[in-house]
Amino acid sequence: MSTRVLTVAPGRPGAYPTIGSALLDAPDGAAIAIADGTYAETLELSGRSVTLQAEPGATVILDGSGADRPTIRAVDGTLTLRGLHVRATEGVAISVDRTALSVEQCTVSGRTRPAISVHASTSLLVDRCTVTGAETGIVVEGAGGQILDTTVRDVGGDGIVVALGADPLVRGGSVTGCGGRGVYVYQYSRPELTDLEVAHTGTEGVGVAHGSTPVLRRVTVHDTRGPAITFAPGCGGTVEAGRFSNTAEPALLLADGATVEVIEDHHAATSVGGPVEELLADLDAMVGLPGVKAEVRALTDEIQVDEWRRTAGLSVGAVSHHLVFAGAPGTGKTTVARLYGKLLKALGVLPHGGFTEVSRRDLVGQYIGHTAEKTAQVFEKSLGGVLFIDEAYTLSRSAGTGGDFGQEAIDALVKLMEDHRDEIAIIVAGYTAEMTDFLDANPGLASRFSKTVEFENYSAEELLLITDRMVAGGDYLLDPAAAQPLTSYFGRIADGPNFGNAREARRLVEAIRKAQSQRLRTLGRMPTTEELRSLLAADVLAAAGG
Repeated sequence: MSTRVLTVAPGRPGAYPTIGSALLDAPDGAAIAIADGTYAETLELSGRSVTLQAEPGATVILDGSGADRPTIRAVDGTLTLRGLHVRATEGVAISVDRTALSVEQCTVSGRTRPAISVHASTSLLVDRCTVTGAETGIVVEGAGGQILDTTVRDVGGDGIVVALGADPLVRGGSVTGCGGRGVYVYQYSRPELTDLEVAHTGTEGVGVAHGSTPVLRRVTVHDTRGPAITFAPGCGGTVEAGRFSNTAEPALLLADGATVEVIEDHHAATSVGGPVEELLADLDAMVGLPGVKAEVRALTDEIQVDEWRRTAGLSVGAVSHHLVFAGAPGTGKTTVARLYGKLLKALGVLPHGGFTEVSRRDLVGQYIGHTAEKTAQVFEKSLGGVLFIDEAYTLSRSAGTGGDFGQEAIDALVKLMEDHRDEIAIIVAGYTAEMTDFLDANPGLASRFSKTVEFENYSAEELLLITDRMVAGGDYLLDPAAAQPLTSYFGRIADGPNFGNAREARRLVEAIRKAQSQRLRTLGRMPTTEELRSLLAADVLAAAGG
């Protein structure tokens, strides 16, 4: 079936006088062809699939100047814009949520808000466009897609902002004349910037923060008031074949704790490559944990360099792969431990990288001698991989939960670790203070563990991102209006004595789903698919107790 085409041309017989009137009649999948002219309209689309395009050779200006709402707003649909000029002054020019957006050969301008704002969208294409005059050029939050051969210029703040774990490809084009940064990457985002020019910025050309790990290939940065590229602590990624001139020094500024691979040319790569990089990418994709990620990357680098030294016939010092994971529950310790085992296998340190998780009851027996036997069985089962002992502090005498039987397990572990030092990685986990007491339980215990990795509590913003991912994974959609009550709730409970971090997010998501179910049951009819997927702010308030 051919695409239905509706024509907008004021004064032309048989055509629609406005874009809005055409949209009222347009079926899903229709294209609206717009004649030459300026259209003082703002458009609100919900659950629609539509294309707005200029007629061949026409100059079409969609002008939302003066309105305090977006010139074009789309939610839960598919929107294609082709060959248009979209203007705004007080509002966003193009704003979409959970919408497949394609903007092709358009000019988009604004003043006090972003020109293009994309949130949690299923796909994105900005192709051969010009974005100008806004407070921020393009904002991409929690979405992928492509920004190709596009010019962003003369904006008051940042040129392109990538946030909330977004991973778009930005290829070709330029970002110039920005009051702030040319490109700002934060909140654990992973974009790829390739063959991009960044120039004449008020601060750095490209800024990377909050655990983000971008890949920058052949990015040219010049004439900036700040450095060409900056990486904050806890960030990572790759800078390959960058070209920098007339920027603040140093051109590439890496903060302490940033783990960035810098490749001068194609043949100068220092990465271990292959499965190792894939596993590190999985680590980087986790929310938060900048210090943990930096520690794991540092351990990976040390292991790889030792292997290179060994291959070169140089001496290599003894390295312990046993670790202490210290921190509160729900901070990702088990997940990171699994990844660490896979990394050790990929690096050739352990033969299979398996993962065995145990607690006190799996190691401690009921009578003298039984504990050593149980501990040895668990240990032998874990050889060649990772043995993860959760709440390990409960084994020590000072924990007061079983006296010498727990101590017997510790003493047996110390002996087994010495006898099989290169055949296993043991990770002990628990609260920071209690783990200090645990390490004091045997004179040889502390020396067996090479490093303590601290897992910090998640911030309210990080828990919001975790919640977003949990919701999306369950095929639900979280109303943007729910972000504020969620953040307030996490901020309120964060200082509680039993705060469970990501466990709190998981518990809350279950409560939100129950609240939604109760709300939908009162409708008196079968809910629509959109209603079945939507979790509203009211559901959050009901689940969070106000």
